[in-house]
Amino acid sequence: MPRKTKPKLAVWKFASCDGCQLSLLDCEDELLAVADAVEIAYFPEATSASLKGPYDVSLVEGSITTEHDAERIHKVRRASKTLIAIGACATSGGIQALRNFKDVKQLTSVVYATPKYIETLSKSTPIADHVFVDFELRGCPINKMQLVEVISAYLNGRKPNVPRYSVCIECKRRGTPCVMVSHGTPCLGPVTQAGCGALCPLYQRGCFGCYGPSDAPNTRSLSEQWKAIGQTPKDLARAFRTYNAYADAFRKEGDLHEG
Repeated sequence: MPRKTKPKLAVWKFASCDGCQLSLLDCEDELLAVADAVEIAYFPEATSASLKGPYDVSLVEGSITTEHDAERIHKVRRASKTLIAIGACATSGGIQALRNFKDVKQLTSVVYATPKYIETLSKSTPIADHVFVDFELRGCPINKMQLVEVISAYLNGRKPNVPRYSVCIECKRRGTPCVMVSHGTPCLGPVTQAGCGALCPLYQRGCFGCYGPSDAPNTRSLSEQWKAIGQTPKDLARAFRTYNAYADAFRKEGDLHEG
């Protein structure tokens, strides 16, 4: 009886810190199960092996920041049956998207001794701005168990079971008191997608929005609550401009309070 061919998995890096790829490597026992179910055809972070496509599933980390990457992502898309964007950089432009609100030439002249050698696009943009993405897995970094769930779902032809509700739900489920109500601590939890286990509120800190906007986030109402506890427009603009600054809901709310 002929041996069944394993699905090919590829992992691609664009502009990023590698943290989301490391989340996959950090899966330990779960990674062994993934490796047993698929053939890791391309994953420079983990192996020197490199097999040609097409690939059944491609995981893409990082944002598009150069002309070269803008061309390369189309090649990745053509070689991939399923393309999954992983992490804040790939899904919303990442922390580097903060440059989208400034003059890039001015920034490079300040940061680099010889800026004429820097070739970059004026904006850092998510993968979905360039090619069709089958699924976006958010987080900075991503939740490793959510990643295993997404890979498993696509290998088995089902929809991934990943929450789209807010961090507040996670706080309620674990019995963590609301830091805004209890202490007047600014928190993005009401408008941020769950996935971290409400880690920051557990230690009496406000959510920083690592997982990006939840479904239908009421950012305007949250901003009014922040103002009521003494936060300024500048505070609000800075809060919405972190890891997911270029996510649509956060970008629009941040724009309202800038200047």
